[in-house]
Amino acid sequence: MATERILLSPPDVSEEDREALNRAFDGGWIAPLGPEVDAFEAELADAVGRSHVAALSAGTAGLHLALMVGGVEAGNTVFVSDLTFAATANAIRYVGAEPVFIDSDRTTWNMDPDLLAEALAAAAASGRLPAAVIVVDLYGQCAAYERIEPLCAEYGVLLIEDAAEALGATYQGRPAGSFGDMAVLSFNGNKIITTSGGGALASNRADWIEQAVFLSTQARDPAPHYQHSTVGYNYRMSNLLAALGRSQLADLHRRVEARRHTNQVYRQRLGHIPGIEFMPEAAGSYSNFWLTCLTLDAAVSGIDREHVRTHLVAKEIEARPVWKPMHMQPIYAECAVIGGSVSESLFADGLCLPSGSTLTDDDRNRVVEAVLDAHSL
Repeated sequence: MATERILLSPPDVSEEDREALNRAFDGGWIAPLGPEVDAFEAELADAVGRSHVAALSAGTAGLHLALMVGGVEAGNTVFVSDLTFAATANAIRYVGAEPVFIDSDRTTWNMDPDLLAEALAAAAASGRLPAAVIVVDLYGQCAAYERIEPLCAEYGVLLIEDAAEALGATYQGRPAGSFGDMAVLSFNGNKIITTSGGGALASNRADWIEQAVFLSTQARDPAPHYQHSTVGYNYRMSNLLAALGRSQLADLHRRVEARRHTNQVYRQRLGHIPGIEFMPEAAGSYSNFWLTCLTLDAAVSGIDREHVRTHLVAKEIEARPVWKPMHMQPIYAECAVIGGSVSESLFADGLCLPSGSTLTDDDRNRVVEAVLDAHSL
């Protein structure tokens, strides 16, 4: 019998989710919008400590709309985390702006607040402040907002929290999604909760969310006929998927605790291996550990990241390198980067292990034994 593959972060769905979809289906709201969307937005707003939320087709749509309603335009610069998925940087290009990548720190793997402070001071001195700062909550851990929020406020720069990976995490008692002027969430199939595909934009400014909703529904003017004075987008979430999101959101706590348990098991059973270090959980942070990540120092352990990763793949266990820094991506190779050595090092040595909330004890044991086996080869 073939060995079943252990995936990195598969969807976690239940009979309750199926019932939620049937409820929406039977309610007759098959068209894009409906009562499930309204309810999901209200429940999300409560979960992330915001007063207004727009449910959208993807987190990337949320990033695009956040920049648009925040007034970011062609020719502007946007400071953004270097270590992230391409969608964060791509949205900047959607509006014609130019990304400037800022390195990570070792304490959180997120944007280094010291480098941000230096970059903002230099930009202010040259009269070229960025139009926005996008900070990514990497792998489920919030960035150092105690430093970052006051910095952006001091210079009057829009702050957008990319919390796509961090729903259910907290920083100093505040939920991920509550930081900055706006926050973006993702409900892709591999996230903490999923709506198959989907995302959201959250803010305490009603006018921004109203404008985002307008733009996300093809920017149709208020008229009995179809009239458009602004270019719009088809970015709204469907009523059916919102029903799924509501069911998943109600189960958020269990999902976070399941991933935290997996992280704890990996740390306990692999943390003693020389050269292995896990992504730190910074002081004041409560990570959702969307993915458990570690680094392998080949000079200490005698094995490198790729040796372990390919060994796991051969054992039918999905494992991936951490995000390749944006300044190393061919499409962004000409962009400015502030620092870069930390994100480069994390990419060179970093490995993501299976972390889904459906993992069993047997699954975790297989992963651990495979890593131990790779280390002994």
